[in-house]
Amino acid sequence: MQFDRLDPAELISLMLAAIAGGSLYAIVVTSPPLPQGKHITVLAAASMQNARDDINAAFTKSTDVKVIAGYAASSALIKQIAQGAAADVFASANLEWMDFGSRRKLIKDDTRVNLLGNQLVLIAPKDSKLDSVAIGPNLDLAKLAGGGSIAVGDVRQVPVGKYAKAALEKLGAWQAAAPKLAMAINTRAALVMVARGEAPLGIVYTTDTNGARYCDDRRPHCVENPDVRRLGPSAAAEISSPTVKIIGTFPADSHPAIVYPVAATLTAKPEAVDYLAFLRSITTKAIFE
Repeated sequence: MQFDRLDPAELISLMLAAIAGGSLYAIVVTSPPLPQGKHITVLAAASMQNARDDINAAFTKSTDVKVIAGYAASSALIKQIAQGAAADVFASANLEWMDFGSRRKLIKDDTRVNLLGNQLVLIAPKDSKLDSVAIGPNLDLAKLAGGGSIAVGDVRQVPVGKYAKAALEKLGAWQAAAPKLAMAINTRAALVMVARGEAPLGIVYTTDTNGARYCDDRRPHCVENPDVRRLGPSAAAEISSPTVKIIGTFPADSHPAIVYPVAATLTAKPEAVDYLAFLRSITTKAIFE
């Protein structure tokens, strides 16, 4: 997760929550100065980072309200909110973790809206000999991976991993592919593994390949299933999507619909309502497209 200008109270709150949840590795504080004027904290699924950064900048320019953005797996974010992390808006990569927030009374249900959708795609390094894969019944993904692994978000709790597992099961490829999975903390981390050549194949969202980047200053060790790959704690170098290519798209009916719900948290500042309205504006629609 990456944050910009957390104030001391918010930082302490989030760190304590992260420690309690065993997910401190996901937090990267990039700028300690105190924000000036009004601000809100938005915790969003990692796969939304590209568009969110642009949207947040546009919102701040329009309203003078600073947006402190944090990105990680939806499961990690909502659990940190449950443990007391300061947040005004939560944007999930699936309905399940937003429903979790609703059941735990962590969000304001009357502000909840399904914002957009996404596609699940198969990627490979740009220089891979694989160019086009027909994804359908009896897909032999394990054979395509050869002696390498298949990078994907944690299938037990990360939305992209859950979608991937559902798709592979529907297509009859799960049993053979499961032992080859190299599970990552979120979809952006899975992208990094493929971009760096650490995995010959990966399953991510279409949006991850559109100007995607992930900051990390170390070459982390990739741990095979059932463990989760964790990235280094500081940001320095960027991995961009031109280093990967889409070689196939999973059929929409092979997995549950990929929906991104967003809502204000129970403790949200008044400015969160304006932010949610901005997300449905023409300006934001243009950025998402």
